[in-house]
Amino acid sequence: MLAILRDLIRYNLEFRIGLVLVSIVVVMAGLSFVSPYPPGEVYVVPPDVPPSAAHWLGTTSRGQDVFWQLTFAIRNTLSFGIMVAVLSRIIALVVGLLAGYSGGWIDRVLMSINDTFIIIPLFPILILFYFVLRDSMSTPLLATIMACLGWAYDARLIRSVALSLKTREFTQTSIFSGMKTHEILAREHLPYVMPIVFSTTMNNMNWSIGIEVTLAVLGFTDINAPTIGGMIYWANQHTALVAGIWWWIAFPIALVVMTFVGLFLLAVSMNEYIDPRSRLARMGGGR
Repeated sequence: MLAILRDLIRYNLEFRIGLVLVSIVVVMAGLSFVSPYPPGEVYVVPPDVPPSAAHWLGTTSRGQDVFWQLTFAIRNTLSFGIMVAVLSRIIALVVGLLAGYSGGWIDRVLMSINDTFIIIPLFPILILFYFVLRDSMSTPLLATIMACLGWAYDARLIRSVALSLKTREFTQTSIFSGMKTHEILAREHLPYVMPIVFSTTMNNMNWSIGIEVTLAVLGFTDINAPTIGGMIYWANQHTALVAGIWWWIAFPIALVVMTFVGLFLLAVSMNEYIDPRSRLARMGGGR
C-alpha cells in the first residue's frame, strides 16, 4: 500500500492536489485543540464583526469566532465521516470477501441481503430514524445507522475482486497448505482489495459528510454540537445572508467544498491506479 501511495504522489497530479486539500482540512481540524474559546459557548466575542485582524473570518450573531468555530466543526464533521467509513468498510470487507470466496448458497444469501440494502431509500430512512430516536439520537448512533446502510455497493465491488482471486494459483496453494478460510481472506486476498477499500473510503466519507451536513442544515441532528451543517443551520436561523453576515455561511461552505474536492480527487486518482491502462499511461507520461 505504501508503494502505491508513493507512485500516486510521484505520478498523479490529482492525487497531489487532493492530498494538499485534505491536509489543509486536517490541519484546520487539528487547530481546534488549541482554540482559546470553548466550542459550545456563545457570546464570547462581539457579535456580527466582519473579517478583520482580530477575527480572521469574522464572528457570528451568536458571539462566536467563525475561524475557531470552524476548527471544531470540521473536526467533528471529519470524525463523523471517518467513523461511518471505517464501520461500513468493515461490513463491506467481511460480506464481499466471504461471498466471493465461499460461493454457493453463502454467496446467494449474502448478495440477496446486499441487493436489498442497495435499493433502500437512505435519506427517508435516516429521517425516520431521527423522529423515532429523537431523544436518544447522537453522533455515534447516527454514524452507526449510516454505516449499516452504506456498505452494500462497495461490498459488491469487493466481491467481484474476490471471485477473481478465488481462481488464482496462490489461493489453491494456500488451501492445499492447510490455511483456514479466515487466514486466506486476511493474508492472501485482503492486500489485493486494499486499493479499492481506500478509494471507496474516500467516496464513502464524501457521501456520509454530505448526508450529515444536509440533515444538520434541516435540523435533524444535534444542532448544538459544532459541525459544518450545524453552523449553516444557525446562520439560516439568524438570517445571516439577509442581515449581510455573509461570512457566517460562506466560510463553512468553502471549507466543506474543499473537503469534498480533496476526497474526490483522492478517490479518482486511486481509481485510475486500479485501472492498469490509466496507470501505465499516466506513469509513462510522467517520465
